[in-house]
Amino acid sequence: MLRDLTRLLAPLALAAPLALAVALSACGLQPMYAGGGSGVVAQGLAAVDVPAIEGQSGWLVRNALVDRLGAGGKAAARYRLDVRLNDKLEGLGLLSNDTITRERRSLRARYQLVDLSTGKIMLDATAGSDAGIDVVSSEYAVIAAEQTALENLSHEVADQIVTSVAVKLRAAK
Repeated sequence: MLRDLTRLLAPLALAAPLALAVALSACGLQPMYAGGGSGVVAQGLAAVDVPAIEGQSGWLVRNALVDRLGAGGKAAARYRLDVRLNDKLEGLGLLSNDTITRERRSLRARYQLVDLSTGKIMLDATAGSDAGIDVVSSEYAVIAAEQTALENLSHEVADQIVTSVAVKLRAAK
């Protein structure tokens, strides 16, 4: 009886992985960066020009964007990425003597991807992130923590923007 059952199930055990492979290939998922550096998305990202952004946070975000986009003058600009930032530092925790014990730094970006050949706005979106900072007795330590938070937030916002732009360029191909 067990031998008959084994003979019956053996073909099913071989067919199950094959059926799974066929089902996964039909789901429509494709790698974002297919083709590596010569792929559609990578070439599109390299063709994005990022103009100067105002302020220290703008300088940090622009540098992070240029690094992630691979835009270093390799390709002629086909797109422009306009970014406006709102960098805010606010005190949260208060002691009875009105001393701030905690701060929140938030960095928000409103960005637009513009097709330079038509002037059409292809993408209009926002990105943002927050960081909490403990305020300690050393003023130097607080300033260093605020600066580190800004640098980390700049990288996070740039990552969000590049991901959104890559998805848009992938859909537009």
